[in-house]
Amino acid sequence: MATTTAVPGWLQAPADANALAEQVWPIGAHRDDAGRLVIGGVDAETLAATYGTPLYVVDESDARARARRLLAAFESAAASVGTGVTVYYAGKAFLSSEIVRWVTGEGLAVDVCSGGELAVALAAGADPARIGFHGNNKSPAEIERAVGAGVGAIILDSEIEIERVAEAAALAGRVQRVRLRVNSGVHASTHEFLATAHEDQKFGVSLERAVELGTRIRSHASLEFLGLHCHIGSQIFDSAGFAESAERLLAAHAELARVAPLPELNLGGGFGIAYTSADEPTPIEQIAQGIADAVASACRDHGVPVPKLAFEPGRSIIGPAGVTLYTVGTVKPVPIEGGWRHYVSVDGGMSDNARTALYGADYTVRLAGRVSDELPALVRIAGKHCESGDIVVDADYLPHDVAPGDLLAVAATGAYCWSLANNYNHVPRPPVVAVRDGRARVIVHGETVDDLLARDAGLTATRTAPNSTGGITA
Repeated sequence: MATTTAVPGWLQAPADANALAEQVWPIGAHRDDAGRLVIGGVDAETLAATYGTPLYVVDESDARARARRLLAAFESAAASVGTGVTVYYAGKAFLSSEIVRWVTGEGLAVDVCSGGELAVALAAGADPARIGFHGNNKSPAEIERAVGAGVGAIILDSEIEIERVAEAAALAGRVQRVRLRVNSGVHASTHEFLATAHEDQKFGVSLERAVELGTRIRSHASLEFLGLHCHIGSQIFDSAGFAESAERLLAAHAELARVAPLPELNLGGGFGIAYTSADEPTPIEQIAQGIADAVASACRDHGVPVPKLAFEPGRSIIGPAGVTLYTVGTVKPVPIEGGWRHYVSVDGGMSDNARTALYGADYTVRLAGRVSDELPALVRIAGKHCESGDIVVDADYLPHDVAPGDLLAVAATGAYCWSLANNYNHVPRPPVVAVRDGRARVIVHGETVDDLLARDAGLTATRTAPNSTGGITA
């Protein structure tokens, strides 16, 4: 097969284009005797025939197992330095009532960042005291709702929010627990991090003002100051960035703690996952211990007790548990430098996975309904939308005989794909199906074209219109 300089440096042609890299796919994913991909005990062809494509599939056992492992890792690491920990599931990755029940059932708290996410968490039965509420522009109505519901912590994202939350809590006759989000100047992604003096972003307050604003929080009788919060990035593969950020935060934490108790330190989330066979995230146990050791060391240096820790993982729990199924519509070989690229167009696209277009994200794709002995061909999985940037998988290999009607599976789509889904080109959003122990069930209903038309006020049968005299007629 011809080689091409258009292949990303990390991507190697596989010896077997049917093989499933263990770190990329849900736990236990395999091919059955007919070559079909099996997830949670259910084969992909059965799922596609029952629910159609595109289809989000989430392995419940996988998500629960990752939640348990992550919680155990941080509990063990925290205990080793003489403290405790709260682990929040970051709902922005993917939130539905079932997901809330899964993660809370495994001992996690829930992190939300909008009134809608808060409503889902509460409706699903989450304990309000174990909900954290984020957001850089919480509306007064959202703040009032959170305070009234008894949310366990509101993360203050700006100086203005201190006064807003204090006023809402006072009017409700409550003492609201809060954290202050601080920019540590540490930016982390994958294996690298950059430490700077300042941050230019919409979230949080500068580290230089942490003590001043923490003191202001304490001046309000309606607020209880839990501690500082920081989030340094996403897809982080080791503990170095977290350690640097913690050391910076603890200088401000120590100054505040010498005046009055400051019980917690929240270091956010962002733990990375494998999207391709080239990704090798550090085991979460090693990351957790590295962070805990760094916190303990900084606390010794500053002469303060180790605070209770908190973390907010999302992608690392739900991301690898998700797979999206598509049906191939067309295959178009295109000549490129040094060879050919096959554009494989599917029945979804940037409406169900915007991450490739937004962030240049990489993904892994495999045939899901069969295997093939054909040699690997370089492919780009394209969507059906009227955009040249509508790409689901930028580069991977599939057997050379991939053809219209084939069922494809794209791995590690559990995080941010459904959350970012949209109706571009009036394409309905797909359903979400959970699989476990050989059974499948819908946990989020898909949309139909009729659903889209029903929202168009110009098409509703009972719409109102002005009459000739300026009044309203039905």
